[in-house]
Amino acid sequence: MEQCWEEAPEDRPSLDQIYTQFKSINQGKKTSVADSMLWMLEKYSQNLEDLIQERTEELELERQKTERLLSQMLPPSVAEALKMGAAVEPEYFDQVTIYFSDIVGFTIISALSEPIEVVGLLNDLYTLFDAVLGSHDVYKVRTPGAEVSN
Repeated sequence: MEQCWEEAPEDRPSLDQIYTQFKSINQGKKTSVADSMLWMLEKYSQNLEDLIQERTEELELERQKTERLLSQMLPPSVAEALKMGAAVEPEYFDQVTIYFSDIVGFTIISALSEPIEVVGLLNDLYTLFDAVLGSHDVYKVRTPGAEVSN
């Protein structure tokens, strides 16, 4: 097909060459050029639909990742307002506490422990922190290497 669009007529295939190519595509079966073109268009359409489906699934995964990140970094009301395209008015707090946690000796603890033990330790520790935070009016921001609450 691309050769048929060549600018110089001598670079375009002849009708006999096109016919021969269609015969090879149809594996020697007797079909018309129109039938062959329809078959190729159907095949192209199906491939395009598959590609669109694949890209749609990839887009949905990325949207979910973005929403998860947004909900971890911002209060739910702010995240929803931003998703809706609404302006977000800044808030003022009379008092704010920022808590940065660090486990003293964590490098040594993790070097001397099995990976599952380290995961268990961190899970237990932050589950306790979450329980304490849950009984107070706080918002927790998760950042790499720090937990921030206000």
